[in-house]
Amino acid sequence: MTMKRIGLLTSGGDAPGMNAAIRAVVRTAIYYGMEVYGIERGYAGLMDDEFVRLEMRSVSDIVHRGGTKLRTARCMEMFTKEGQQRAVDALERHGIDGLVVIGGDGSFRGAKALTEGYGIPTIGIPGTIDNDLEYTDYTLGFDTAVNTCIEVINKLRDTMNSHERISVVEVMGRHCGDIALYAGITSGAEIIIVPEIPYDMDDVVMRINRSRENGKHSNIIVVAEGVMSAEQFAKQLQEVTTYSVRSTNIGHIQRGGSPSMADRMLAAQFGNKAVRLLKDGIGNRVVGIHKNEIIDMDIIEAVSMKKKFNYELYETLQMISM
Repeated sequence: MTMKRIGLLTSGGDAPGMNAAIRAVVRTAIYYGMEVYGIERGYAGLMDDEFVRLEMRSVSDIVHRGGTKLRTARCMEMFTKEGQQRAVDALERHGIDGLVVIGGDGSFRGAKALTEGYGIPTIGIPGTIDNDLEYTDYTLGFDTAVNTCIEVINKLRDTMNSHERISVVEVMGRHCGDIALYAGITSGAEIIIVPEIPYDMDDVVMRINRSRENGKHSNIIVVAEGVMSAEQFAKQLQEVTTYSVRSTNIGHIQRGGSPSMADRMLAAQFGNKAVRLLKDGIGNRVVGIHKNEIIDMDIIEAVSMKKKFNYELYETLQMISM
């Protein structure tokens, strides 16, 4: 099948690098003589027929911008037969031969439904700060989100040292602890609390006391949102320690900001790979990176893989954070 016209949407939570990926998809497609139609507001916009033609200049000056030019939304209707049929009808009305979906697990499941149920060729680009997809080593936006967390934790460390306090910092990630793990290790946090590993408050207090005995004047505890809020954890901790405890929720600034070099590079490679797959008549795939190589995988297989936690990295923290 020759691809003459492709659709492109961003869905679910936004992630730094989505705009850079949009740019790569559009310019690669034009290079190969294809037309590109952006679909605004994700699957909701797809069902509501919100299509816009994207040209070379449409994606100028966006590679460094956070968020998504096409805007995004969560759309539960896409998981219903009625919603899927509306989406297919809209794609057919606009003569769309294939669809590129930039998003996370839920977005891929929507693409999977179009593939399995209606034969729509789709390519998924993993755009989510959570890094919760097993098939790819890194998702688009994860590196920038972690760097944002590092910057905030560095500043918190300054004031916690001044007052000899404990700082409990909440980061995003839903049910995946990767943001907490990577941000905690690279910012020098003493303790990381993640959904994948049960925590013991007595052990937390023991580690804090040991660090104080070793000469530290403050402590950073990074808590993944999938465990509990920083405020809840700080309250529990304050009940069993005499040290002053403060809580901080970094929140949605993790999703914003100019993407890092790593995320801009992934965006360029992911977007280019997605279009080249469609050009060759290959659909029903997702792109990713594994061992520093850009890969593609069957979308059905990819969304069925369970995310594995990196216990080796967690053990590294236990050894170097004293």
